[in-house]
Amino acid sequence: MGQCCAKGAVLSDQAPQSTSFSNNEAAPGRSNDNSSNNHQSAAKSPSWVPTTPVAGDSNNGSSYAASPFQSPLPHGVPPSPSPSGTPGRKFKWPLPPPSPAKPIMRMMRKKGQTKKTPKQGPIPEDEEGGGGGGGEESEVPLDKNFGYPKNIAAKYELGKEVGRGHFGHTCWAKGKKGELKGESVAVKVISKAKMTTAIAIEDVRREVKILKSLCGHKHMIRFHDAFEDGNNVYIVMELCEGGELLDRILSRGGRYTEEDAKAIVVQILGVVSYCHLQGVVHRDLKPENFLFTTKDEDAPMKIIDFGLSDYVRPEQRLNDIVGSAYYVAPEVLHRSYSVEADMWSVGVITYILLCGSRPFWARTESGIFRSVLRADPNFNDSPWPSVSAEAKDFVKRLLNKDHRKRMTAAQALSHPWIRSEAQEVPLDIFIFKTVKSYVRATPFRRAALKALSKGIPEDELVYLRAQFELLEPKDGHVSLDNFRAVSDRSVIFSVLFHMKTIYFYHQLEPLSYKKMGFEEFCAAAISTYQLEAHDGWDKIAKTAFDHFEQEGNRVISVQELALEMNLGPAAHSLLADCIRTSDGRLSFLGYTKFLRGVTIRSTNTRPR
Repeated sequence: MGQCCAKGAVLSDQAPQSTSFSNNEAAPGRSNDNSSNNHQSAAKSPSWVPTTPVAGDSNNGSSYAASPFQSPLPHGVPPSPSPSGTPGRKFKWPLPPPSPAKPIMRMMRKKGQTKKTPKQGPIPEDEEGGGGGGGEESEVPLDKNFGYPKNIAAKYELGKEVGRGHFGHTCWAKGKKGELKGESVAVKVISKAKMTTAIAIEDVRREVKILKSLCGHKHMIRFHDAFEDGNNVYIVMELCEGGELLDRILSRGGRYTEEDAKAIVVQILGVVSYCHLQGVVHRDLKPENFLFTTKDEDAPMKIIDFGLSDYVRPEQRLNDIVGSAYYVAPEVLHRSYSVEADMWSVGVITYILLCGSRPFWARTESGIFRSVLRADPNFNDSPWPSVSAEAKDFVKRLLNKDHRKRMTAAQALSHPWIRSEAQEVPLDIFIFKTVKSYVRATPFRRAALKALSKGIPEDELVYLRAQFELLEPKDGHVSLDNFRAVSDRSVIFSVLFHMKTIYFYHQLEPLSYKKMGFEEFCAAAISTYQLEAHDGWDKIAKTAFDHFEQEGNRVISVQELALEMNLGPAAHSLLADCIRTSDGRLSFLGYTKFLRGVTIRSTNTRPR
């Protein structure tokens, strides 16, 4: 987590506000490596909240104090103690998350193999998704050679330890030669002895790879080098000495003005949008993982801790449960998520900045999860009545439990609460996905989307105009060549799609035969789900249907509508009320349902 800031023991000096927990467990299938190599988290970020505190043992229990944030409990009900940090990067769960090894094991069985040979990639856990160290894996020696240089002692003078965790520690260091000669850096030291599974080894490799690939952004922690020896892996990074965002929040009594909160959120969104454009989902965004470069009030922030991060392709869903309890998105707990999970975490951070309390809180970690899944954030109590409508709308559109309705980072930067003439809106990878779906859609669906684009409100058009201009249209039009040119100037396709580049261009092939103007681009780039989350959705849908009646609505049968929506015969009964009996065309309900689609759950309803 906060491995890059020589912060010392700020919160350890504030014992009444800090809580420490044991860190002896991790969710199967993932390494808990980076969560503990962190000198800030060693001081205040617990591994998780125990349901029963054990007194008198600092290693197994905790001494509780009042939460620095407001309690959501009714007035007069004393809250249970809550830590100032974040419980749980790896969650306890009744059943272990699905093992990432299972697809590998299935493929091996198909080929008639029974064992995985050394140096063939990650060696998975046993089939039950257990914690490793047993079964076949214990019979095969792990390859802990990363291929990094082994001369760290010749380049850096390692100094005092500034933090310790379960898998290693972080120390201050000074460069001895080269470009960093005489400069202070942070060195994260990861013990190889703690890497007991191939998954843990792969986590370290991935962290270094991600740090290297993302080092081009001004709010990204600067990666210098990686070394190893027989005992440890050493990750050398920029040293940030301004402390964590969490410390600044606590020092302000837990509340920022809207203008100050905006300055923080813009920095967060800028670097998160950059990560998502490169195909990286952070998976552990929280105030502890943003460091200020200096102690100055207006010092820029840097994002850190990519130990839980992963690469994700468009339309790919991840399923391992990782993160921090207060900031985890609902879909992560449901084990099907992508980059939208990061945007939920940004919404939680923004909520805390504006009001000083957490939107989801409970006495235990399982209680926090229930709150995330079922409860709605409180926007009624002070100071929310005095917060601007734009700020509340911004937070609500990030804390939408339906990930499809959540804003992307680029969309958030164009939101009325955030946007300004000086604020640039970055390219959004989401555009590539929506345009691909549009050009491969049926003519009937494209007509429905064109009608929907007629009702787009002005504040949404700001985002779409920015994306259109970023594609550098020629004579007011874009084609496949524009998408190719943008991707060639970015690293997104070398990282995000890797060998899938040719396949992705094949999906956009219809664009090579046509040019798309701005109006059609709007139809291709919009998301029905995101528009549904807009306050004016009813008006948008009514305006869109009026245009659809004039230009796209036609006679259609239930069977044809089911095919258009990629549904089977079982869904026919659900679509019967979508078509008007008077003329056989889509009704208003049918139009909105056609745009939105019918979920699998609704097509499999059981009689009560």
